[in-house]
Amino acid sequence: MAERFDQHAVRHRMKLLTDDGDVTLYENRDAVPCPACGDPFDRILLTERASHSFDVADNARFCVTDEDDRLVVCTHR
Repeated sequence: MAERFDQHAVRHRMKLLTDDGDVTLYENRDAVPCPACGDPFDRILLTERASHSFDVADNARFCVTDEDDRLVVCTHR
């Protein structure tokens, strides 16, 4: 399994957009690397829910990492 993404370690490099306890969404402000591909991501969604539905803009790429207790989804433009 890949190393767990530690949002607290890079929190100062991202902007918190939403956090409802089960789902957290950040905007990348300082080229934080994606835990799946290593490229800087635009936004990262962290969810402890078993399933999640989200919209992806046209021409966007996304990466998914399963961390056993949560799902990490990064969007790239």
